[in-house]
Amino acid sequence: MAMASCEGCRICIYWWLINIIVMLCSFVVGSQCAAFNDFFYPSWALGHVMSQGDLLQLKLDHASGAGFASKSTYLFGKANVQIKLVPGDSAGTVTAFYMSSQGDQHDEFDYEFLGNTSGEPYVVQTNVYSKGVGNREQRIYLWFDPTANFHSYSFLWNRQQAVFFVDDVPIRVFSNNEKRGVPYPQTRPMGIFSSIWNADDWATQGGRVKTDWSHAPFLSTYKNFNIDACKYTTGSSCSSWWDQPAYASLNEKQSMQLKWVHEKYMIYDYCKDSVRFPTPPAECA
Repeated sequence: MAMASCEGCRICIYWWLINIIVMLCSFVVGSQCAAFNDFFYPSWALGHVMSQGDLLQLKLDHASGAGFASKSTYLFGKANVQIKLVPGDSAGTVTAFYMSSQGDQHDEFDYEFLGNTSGEPYVVQTNVYSKGVGNREQRIYLWFDPTANFHSYSFLWNRQQAVFFVDDVPIRVFSNNEKRGVPYPQTRPMGIFSSIWNADDWATQGGRVKTDWSHAPFLSTYKNFNIDACKYTTGSSCSSWWDQPAYASLNEKQSMQLKWVHEKYMIYDYCKDSVRFPTPPAECA
């Protein structure tokens, strides 16, 4: 009986390990199924980074937010994740998905999903930093409920442009305008990050609406993280499919989609803010 019981334990442990591997294989690098821990790590609040089946969740409560980061850095390529945002009354919360280098002169591409009171739409704020200079905020509403289902959020980054996509629809383009004296991110490799935190001093209606902690915990849920990018090492040329002419600018369909988003859903554009910028930034010309 003891031997049979021990054998049964070994079988149970074996299948438990198989299930754990399957659970973590919603994270993809290139076309490779990858365990989350192989490529990412909880960057803060380990107890608030949780696996639920094939999903990963970041939790915000009164004690802490949470985040994760890539173990490697990348120079050019595409990064994509599917996210289901905090449902219900998410006012005061921010979920971020971003790429960033390190240091005072850092580069960064940034999605920030600004929570709202129940029934009010999420605001998506994007920003771009180059050589440590940001202040390039754009804000849009989404054309769907981002809490009801998973949706894809992507960065495409090459030497000509950085494009922000939502479900393969471009919502923002930051072009290489170094000829106009605008620094463009192309020399500093970036890590890939996501986090959730309390920002009720500014996130919802300019900070007028505060986080209602009676609704905690607040959960952002992730799956199908895909990285098709150049894993940077010293001396890497980081040339690949993203250098093809087809990716140097938007195609006609994408240009029409971008125009549609900006005309129907954009609620703030730093390029049009004459109070902050009496002289428009050079890249806005």
